[in-house]
Amino acid sequence: MDAVTAVWREESARIVAGLARMLGDVGLAEEFAQDALVAALETWPRDGVPDRPGAWLTTAAKRRALDHLRRARRHDRAVRDLEPEQPGHPGQTEHAEHAEHAEQAEAGDDVLRLMFVSSHPVLPAEERTALTLRLLGGLTTAEIARAFLVREAVVAGRVARAKRTLADEGVPFELPQGPELAVRLASVLEVIYLIFNEGYSATAGEDLTRPALALEALRLGRLLAELAPGESEVHGLVALMEIQQSRADARTGPSGELVQLHEQDRGRWDRELIARGFASMLRAREAGGGLGPYVLQAAIAVCHAQAAGAADTDWDRIAALYGPLARLLPSPVVRLNQAVAVGMATGPEAGLALMDPLLSDPALRDYPPLSAVHGDLLARAGRYSEAATAFERAAALTRNAAERAFLLARAARHRTASPLARAARHRTASPLARTAGTPDMALLGDAADRFLARTDLDAGTIRSYGQTLRRLRLDLGAATPLADLTPALVARVFAAAWSTAAPRTWNRHRAAVRSFGAWAGLGDLPAELPRKHDDRRRRPAVDDQALAALWRHPSTRERALWRLVHESGASAAAVLALNVEDLDLPARRAATLTWGDGAAALLEELVAGRARGPLFLADRRPAPARTPDPADLCPETGRRRLSYERAEYLFKQASGGYTLSRLAASARPPGSGAARRPGPHTLPDSADVSGSDC
Repeated sequence: MDAVTAVWREESARIVAGLARMLGDVGLAEEFAQDALVAALETWPRDGVPDRPGAWLTTAAKRRALDHLRRARRHDRAVRDLEPEQPGHPGQTEHAEHAEHAEQAEAGDDVLRLMFVSSHPVLPAEERTALTLRLLGGLTTAEIARAFLVREAVVAGRVARAKRTLADEGVPFELPQGPELAVRLASVLEVIYLIFNEGYSATAGEDLTRPALALEALRLGRLLAELAPGESEVHGLVALMEIQQSRADARTGPSGELVQLHEQDRGRWDRELIARGFASMLRAREAGGGLGPYVLQAAIAVCHAQAAGAADTDWDRIAALYGPLARLLPSPVVRLNQAVAVGMATGPEAGLALMDPLLSDPALRDYPPLSAVHGDLLARAGRYSEAATAFERAAALTRNAAERAFLLARAARHRTASPLARAARHRTASPLARTAGTPDMALLGDAADRFLARTDLDAGTIRSYGQTLRRLRLDLGAATPLADLTPALVARVFAAAWSTAAPRTWNRHRAAVRSFGAWAGLGDLPAELPRKHDDRRRRPAVDDQALAALWRHPSTRERALWRLVHESGASAAAVLALNVEDLDLPARRAATLTWGDGAAALLEELVAGRARGPLFLADRRPAPARTPDPADLCPETGRRRLSYERAEYLFKQASGGYTLSRLAASARPPGSGAARRPGPHTLPDSADVSGSDC
């Protein structure tokens, strides 16, 4: 019923917040609120919508909370506080209306408390986002799943884990005080901005944007601004989102293609939203408190909104604003946006100079905007072939179809921009290319395929060399001429991809590059890569602190794998070899493996919707030329089985250098009871600040 849905969207946050204050349990509060919603769906179509539907829902939810407290034999004072009168029906008294007005005085604080609880830093970002949309946005799990292109079971799992974590950690339903307030407020703002960014520029799928999510973030931001009018950063975030959202209609062309900021028709910008953004900036200044990161980003957005055309943009001012922003938020993403601004203000070479250290930053290794910005600066500097390679890499990394098409079109345009330069590179290609008599052999991708197709390499060597060359092709571009492959470029790839790898892994990739360079006649490619000493010392079992951090990793796949290894004591190779059809989920066993509560919950989420194929899947489908054994392919998704090497790498990154064998060594067998009843060292499972066009 549309009326019920509309009322619920507007009133659910206040109802849940009020119940949570009284019950001290967010999960229980939402449960009673949902019961009230079900009652409305049954009653309103028959009896009509009451005069005050929000009050009706509140009373129905409170009655259920009161019954719960009575059953639990809570003290009389709590019962008296919860005694309701039925509003919106004949017989309602003035006293009830007065009580309702008194409760409204606390309603704002309750919703604010709920914001801080649902965005608590104890929760991983994906769980904070799902819980916030559920409790404060009033969205169903199906709506959240559609928005983020994940299965409904995944969202339900995130919400359930978030509630369980809040309860197990004893997070109080109260407003933080003193210095903690600033830290917690930053977490709330981060969640709202994450929601907005996903709506403003979707990370995956066919559509460039998801307007419903962006508008929901705006609603939450404006609500927070009403509840916390003295916080300048809140108004700064609202201003930033309003001004960015004002460009929504101009960001896509007639066919849904991406239109860059400097090419947008500014007549299509929403002037009302821009005016609201300017007003929010004024409120931020009136609130005082100095220039925070959201106020600074909003000031940058104001510079764009004030320019009559792209040529009128005050890039000097924008570049200057990025100085204090980079000091407040010294993140790689902020420095990347700063490189764009400096490149526009001073020239592309200045921007490229700022980008140079970012190209080897492991934090941005697979971040599509890094390569897109690099390509843009290279193109403006007239380095078209390099720009095309950068755009191709960005296209390979992005999961958004509209962005991929845009990037590939730019790559094709720049690839043909300087045919003479490309021909010259082919003429000066490596000895391998000249003797092959095939111009395409001058390209890194084709040479790598030929190298891996050799008959004198065994399967293990091909797999090992293939991992190294795939990273080279991804980072440098398959169309990179072999003549451009230098020790300096190889060293940059190693710094970004394997700077934290164990000595044995580093040396293995180094040997692969050396072998490829010798085969291709390119000399000593790893000349700038020192061999690392590997003392092969035995590492201890994973300690309790590292385990606690691992159980909060954002990836369900990784947590399920690690939990299964930890709780079963089996080798990682044995766990990775499991298929979905091998699992007996109710009995918590597969062949000789058994597991406990932690793995059980995660496995149900991991296999939802799949009936067969490998249990743990790689992130991408295999390339057509490298089709794996059919037993290692998922018939439903087309993805291959997660390799041991990739699993080991991910675990080392997350654990600070531990190996999966050390995780198995720290296992508590289910037979001892420890795995089914996590001890104090095993916490319950829990699940871009860009958003700017500059």
